[in-house]
Amino acid sequence: MTAAPLSGAVAHAFGDSAALRTAAARLSAMGCTVVRRGGPPPPGAPAGWIGLVRDPGAGRTGEPPIGCAIGWSGPVAADLPGERAVQAACGLAHLHGRARGGPRFLGVDYASVCAGVLAAQAVAAAALFRARGGPALSAAVSAAQAALLAAGPHIAAATAPDDGPGAPADPAGRHCTPPFRTSDGVRLEIETLDAEAWADFWADLGASPAAAAAGWPPFQSRFGTARCPLPAELGAVIAARDGRRVRAAARRSGVGLTPIRTAAEAAAAHRPEPEWRLHPCDGGPAPALPPAPPGRAPLAGLRVVEATTRIQGPLAGLLLAMLGAEVVRIEPPGGDPMRGVPPTAGGTSARFRALNRGKEAVQTDLKTPAGRRTARDLAASAHVFLHNWPPGRAERFGLGPGDLAAPGLVHVHAGGWDGDPPADPGPATDYPVQAHGGVADLLAAPGEEPAPSLLTLTDVLGGLIAAEGALAGLLLRARTGTGAVAATALADAARLLRDTGRGAAPTGGDAPVPADSRAASTGVGPAPTGAVRGASTEAAPGSASPFAGGTPGPAGGDRAGASTREAELRAGRGAASTGAAHGGTPPGAGRGAPEPATDLAALAAAPEFAAAFDTVGGASCPRPPWDFAPAGTAPIGAVPADRPDIRQEVPR
Repeated sequence: MTAAPLSGAVAHAFGDSAALRTAAARLSAMGCTVVRRGGPPPPGAPAGWIGLVRDPGAGRTGEPPIGCAIGWSGPVAADLPGERAVQAACGLAHLHGRARGGPRFLGVDYASVCAGVLAAQAVAAAALFRARGGPALSAAVSAAQAALLAAGPHIAAATAPDDGPGAPADPAGRHCTPPFRTSDGVRLEIETLDAEAWADFWADLGASPAAAAAGWPPFQSRFGTARCPLPAELGAVIAARDGRRVRAAARRSGVGLTPIRTAAEAAAAHRPEPEWRLHPCDGGPAPALPPAPPGRAPLAGLRVVEATTRIQGPLAGLLLAMLGAEVVRIEPPGGDPMRGVPPTAGGTSARFRALNRGKEAVQTDLKTPAGRRTARDLAASAHVFLHNWPPGRAERFGLGPGDLAAPGLVHVHAGGWDGDPPADPGPATDYPVQAHGGVADLLAAPGEEPAPSLLTLTDVLGGLIAAEGALAGLLLRARTGTGAVAATALADAARLLRDTGRGAAPTGGDAPVPADSRAASTGVGPAPTGAVRGASTEAAPGSASPFAGGTPGPAGGDRAGASTREAELRAGRGAASTGAAHGGTPPGAGRGAPEPATDLAALAAAPEFAAAFDTVGGASCPRPPWDFAPAGTAPIGAVPADRPDIRQEVPR
């Protein structure tokens, strides 16, 4: 049974959005009782507010509640009244549609779900800070910040000062993009990280060596480019063969093959557990966690050692670093190979910087006894050990939960399939997990065939869930004095999206942006009334703002009002401050929404986004998605004048 680190705690939630519902579900998974208070969200939190009104681990009474306000635009100085507006303005629609000819809205409330996980993390981190003797904190996060975090590696690459060789050139002639369809109608994804296995698979099916060779560069780089233009011959070869023949070729070559399941099929096959599994670790009593340094971030004074690569694991470590932890990476001799992938910023891959900035690195060879001793010594000095190795590798290195005897260590595995792989699993990477987990089905508009997004949806959300697992483990240690093992997976990210269901697109699925909207986003033709004109795709990087036409607010309203309400929370004023309740626009309604940004460099250079980015090695990287400040001075149980509904008794 999964441990409940917030057992006995009570949270109140105000408002109703996908982000707030996600945050409530995440805190509930930690054992917290969440009371939905109903009514509109409070001022300063247009997407909702959630916070602890009772926390048995606080150690003090009479303090104000810790909580998190959830907004739409956050530090972005533009009117973003809902999910669809955020997807458009922050590059998600562009990246999702990049492989298919133009911006497309995701058919799930992706930015909102990520913002909800981040909000729950803020509450958990603030609870941990208070358990370590720190003061009560309030926090703020927004869907825009969550979206920019998801797009961060792409934005860093677009703004890198050294372009390097760039993305692989498109193969000559006609193209196809995965997934593939067999002659008997099976839609499937394939996956391999091995060029030889790729060549053997296509040779077995009768494809020409030239087509296979031309397809490998765009296939292996699709995680960083969100495009995968393959020679049309490869799609035709699979289309001429039935599923049994293609499966046999995959098995002989060692290529993973994943049929696309519907969301209902995926839901029926998965056990009803939280998105992470947390269990106490019998490593003996541990010393108390270090006291919280005054005036510092919530995880200041804690140490994380990570052995991760690609996106999911490094993003989890980045989030913990953004929360104040010291993060040390274990890398092979010569450094992580991803450091050299172009484009570069300051001599290091811009994408790598986006996910690993602010971390230290120690190089050691885990294939040698000396290297493994170094890794064990590092883990013994840490409060969290995080890795995303395939199952069994940590144990082979002597770095599994049973091998690391450091009392109180929180051992976090950011895995892939979580015990529910397809029949012929390859590496558990983002796109096969989307296919197997029902996400590809959710993204499809009515009448369209399902296809995973080449925006790495489960990698990013999986990284957020892994960081949440680390926070849950630290909370459990603070309460019990023992360590913990937290297991998370990309499959859990797919399940969270599946449980949230269809969302933002106007048709309820993966809808293309209308032609007139695409014209507006490239500066050709009139923009719809009330829309914010997008930047030209041909503009030089940084030469045009995605908001060149201005930032009009909702009809009859003023954007500055909404911006001020969100800013008040960031300045430390409480989420339940006096003022009129924010009625807001329903998520996805698109009122006053910008047209999709199609130039990521221009997006990062736009003055409206100035407060959302830092420059790291010359590349633009999103700032931490949370703002923390001392909680308000009102004690727990005090009733703001404009919220008499809070007087309901807290459940015991």
